[in-house]
Amino acid sequence: QKQLVESGGGLVQPGGSLRLSCVVSGSFFSINTMGWYRAQAPGKQRNLVATITSGGSTDYADSVKGRFTISRDNAKKTIYLQMNSLKPEDTAVYYCKANFSPRSPTFSYDDWGQGTQVTVSS
Repeated sequence: QKQLVESGGGLVQPGGSLRLSCVVSGSFFSINTMGWYRAQAPGKQRNLVATITSGGSTDYADSVKGRFTISRDNAKKTIYLQMNSLKPEDTAVYYCKANFSPRSPTFSYDDWGQGTQVTVSS
């Protein structure tokens, strides 16, 4: 069973907005840094879009700064990506990634969601 499930992708016109969500299932000692990545097609290289730490510090790719906002609700084990002023070049499969510490802070691993397609086209 997948631990990360994304939703919110779809088709939107240039200049439009979408909000992606990624929900974590299961119990962990901690969920550390989480983030969004995108790839032009399944199986292609995944490039960083935005990350957010458990404390709320964020980082963005230059191409999305000022247009995308990543946020996190630790109680709901969910992160969001608000995407505004979308451009055709934002078209990609968007993947959620999380770093988990299952039982203690001494060990952690990364896991990925299955991806959600975002298409920006008129």
